[in-house]
Amino acid sequence: MSEGKILLVEDDHSLREALLDTLLLAQYECTDVGSAEEAIIKLKDESFDMVISDVQMEGIGGIGLLNYLHQHTQIPVLLMTAYATIDNAVNAIKLGAVDYLAKPFAPEVLLNQVSRYMKPKLVQDRPIVADDKSLALLSLAQKVAASDASVMIMGPSGSGKEVLARYIHQNSSRVDGPFVAINCAAIPENMLEATLFGYEKGAFTGAYQACPGKFEQAQGGTLLLDEISEMELGLQAKLLRVLQEREVERLGGRKNIKLDVRVLATSNRDLKSMASSGEFREDLYYRINVFPLTWPALNQRPADILPLARHLLVRHATSSGLAQIPELDESASRRLLTHRWPGNVRELDNVIQRALILQSGGVIGINDIIIDSQDGLLNQDTSDIAQNIEPKPAELDGLGDELKAQEHVIILETLTQCQGSRKLVAEKLGISARTLRYKMAKMRDMGIQIPA
Repeated sequence: MSEGKILLVEDDHSLREALLDTLLLAQYECTDVGSAEEAIIKLKDESFDMVISDVQMEGIGGIGLLNYLHQHTQIPVLLMTAYATIDNAVNAIKLGAVDYLAKPFAPEVLLNQVSRYMKPKLVQDRPIVADDKSLALLSLAQKVAASDASVMIMGPSGSGKEVLARYIHQNSSRVDGPFVAINCAAIPENMLEATLFGYEKGAFTGAYQACPGKFEQAQGGTLLLDEISEMELGLQAKLLRVLQEREVERLGGRKNIKLDVRVLATSNRDLKSMASSGEFREDLYYRINVFPLTWPALNQRPADILPLARHLLVRHATSSGLAQIPELDESASRRLLTHRWPGNVRELDNVIQRALILQSGGVIGINDIIIDSQDGLLNQDTSDIAQNIEPKPAELDGLGDELKAQEHVIILETLTQCQGSRKLVAEKLGISARTLRYKMAKMRDMGIQIPA
């Protein structure tokens, strides 16, 4: 689930790519452009939750863009520059910028500033359920929501654990407080501590001003630690202390800040086994596992499949501006019910989006349900398309897909060999943990089930 949509404006291509990677890994939806003029065109066509812009660019530059935004919208604007002075910062804030970042800055500085100023999205998604197992789970979740106990939500990737966490928050006494989610797998290790606990000015290179962490941002509400099993052992010890003492100390700080935060956590791995093997702190496991809930895989709750599919149809058709919501015919419904859904709800979401593109006449048939590439080859009539496409050499056809598939097989085999340890897999493959996390996230989005 996207944390928000950002427009990134930076004329330095290399820096723009680095900033884009940082924002995407933190689960933000991001559009990037190279000039203020391009940004204005994008702003007329799309809506954004925040704009991050360089100041010194050709054309009207960042200040010109800020003036335009000040006249036409209330979107928060964060400016960046390599030529920062106090006067420039004061002038930019007077013109309406929420803050001013001096280059170079650390990735965690950017992410903390973004989370500080971006308005949280109001999400009203209620779990869409019809299966007896799911109804029983929601009934249990509603009971635990009335307490302030920590909840550990287990379940396979893509099954909807964050939706269940939001449901607990929305049915709790903290419903009027913030719901803050942080994906422990998506944020690089050296950034996660600062993102969670916050930092004071001068705590590290690039920390030009103090910034509250996720715990402080969740005061009076709920903090979700998504994929907590991916957190390093050293940071787990610090997290345990925060949970025990109900207070946090910012990086570089000297005072403790009292907390009033309920903590929920999710994982797609067997935390109890990880605790037994020493991969996860046993004391932290028992601290967060006060009330365990398990969200089953989609194929274990088949009565949920069609209600979910119809809900996703309505959501995507509405966001696409379709006047008519397409309906599933009987053959399409049977196809959805007979598939095993290894990628769970995320895979179903992808299939529904494809069906919306292919459907015609307001009815989705079996030929519109493409679950894998073979379905597409079997169902699509390519005779008209083939006439207009210049043939390419056979040895190049599908080469990119083949290489990606081989990469996916290697990652899955290595995960099995290393019994799911992401750290060992990254070392064995000779890539960084961040790169591995990114590749695994892409695989999950494609509906590939990652072993726990």
